[in-house]
Amino acid sequence: MIRGLKRDRRPLSRGWLLALSLILLFPTLLEARVYIDITSPGFREIPIAVYDFMGAREGEEIARIVGEDLSFSGIFSPVDKDAFIETPLPVFDPANWLPLGVELVMKGSVSIEGERIDLTMHLYDVVEARKVLQKRYTSERRFLRVLAHSIANDIYRRITGQDGVFRTKIAFLGFKGERRHLYIADWDGKRLRETGITGTNLLRPHWQSDGKRLLYSDARGMKWGVFLLDFQKRKEFMIYSSAGINLAGDFLPDGKGFLFSSSIRGTPDIYIYNLATRKKRRITRWLGIEISPVISPDGGEIAFVSDHGGTPQIYRMGLDGRGLRRVTFEGSYNTSPDWSPRGDRIAYSGRINGRNQIFLVRPDGTDPVQLTERGNNEEPVFSPDGRFIAFTSDRTGHKAVYIMRADGSGQKRISPKRMRAFGPSWSPNKNF
Repeated sequence: MIRGLKRDRRPLSRGWLLALSLILLFPTLLEARVYIDITSPGFREIPIAVYDFMGAREGEEIARIVGEDLSFSGIFSPVDKDAFIETPLPVFDPANWLPLGVELVMKGSVSIEGERIDLTMHLYDVVEARKVLQKRYTSERRFLRVLAHSIANDIYRRITGQDGVFRTKIAFLGFKGERRHLYIADWDGKRLRETGITGTNLLRPHWQSDGKRLLYSDARGMKWGVFLLDFQKRKEFMIYSSAGINLAGDFLPDGKGFLFSSSIRGTPDIYIYNLATRKKRRITRWLGIEISPVISPDGGEIAFVSDHGGTPQIYRMGLDGRGLRRVTFEGSYNTSPDWSPRGDRIAYSGRINGRNQIFLVRPDGTDPVQLTERGNNEEPVFSPDGRFIAFTSDRTGHKAVYIMRADGSGQKRISPKRMRAFGPSWSPNKNF
């Protein structure tokens, strides 16, 4: 079954999907080296002066977004503008900044002609007394936020040697009345878009590793099916449907198949579906419920939820169904696992004192750490760099989508204030 996307309202517009192609980056090649080790126990935030871009009023808005991105990363600490003592011109004297403890300075200029934005950014290292990055950006005016996120990403990469998440997306489900709608937003919740996918039983989506497709489940025509939304073809495909309940899990890393749970043989078991052959392979066979399968970063193992030991707990095993190991041992109700990109942690939702909270645990079951406290918190999912977690929380009275740093700090809502929202899924870092 193939079904075209519904509703216009600019859902999945071609311009939105090709935003990156409209931002042309012209770097000045400077010595490339990693400045800091952000995994070091002694790491501290880097003070950075973020100047408004000169030349157009939009320069202040762009700088504000860049500053917010860098601040939330937990790597940078933007200093108050009252401390700025240089002009915004692209001139730099480290002696002006050393007494203030500022280590990086960003300046630049922007010009706008019609719907076109041209911007040049300069990044200076105070300690080394030199310019470490210069780049020119060209974009359509409507992609101002995308441009700002790109600047933040380039600064982050230049200093850390790693890609930031500022160009990533978060897909989630939101209610309109009693119907659920599939939305996609920037990582900070801005530029919210409807995909046109809606249903009364729509469940949490899962991104393909190249960011080109989403997988999810819904009950339609009295049957539960697994559906695929293809952004390039702008179509939805029903991939699998049968009697019983079929719940989508992760794509495999190579994108050639996916995990799902199905109750076609009674209680739910976990299967692997091959997209090329359209065949499924059953990998659990216990007398219990096995659901919520997620793939490890190396593609060799899955984590999932099973109650075959009496209560819902997190387990892991190989894709061949061998090597079963229990991961969670504290509490009697643990669900919604998600592997960190490095494979060294598993996030999950565990019930404690009558409420669900987000925890991290090592894959061998050691060192569980609680990250949330307010309300019920569920459905954790890592960002592609592993430094952040998106999750669902009802702490303000209704479910909403939040993000936080992976140590539990910086918790903030990103879904619209009055929308009931849940089921976040963080896109890969593929520059949409």
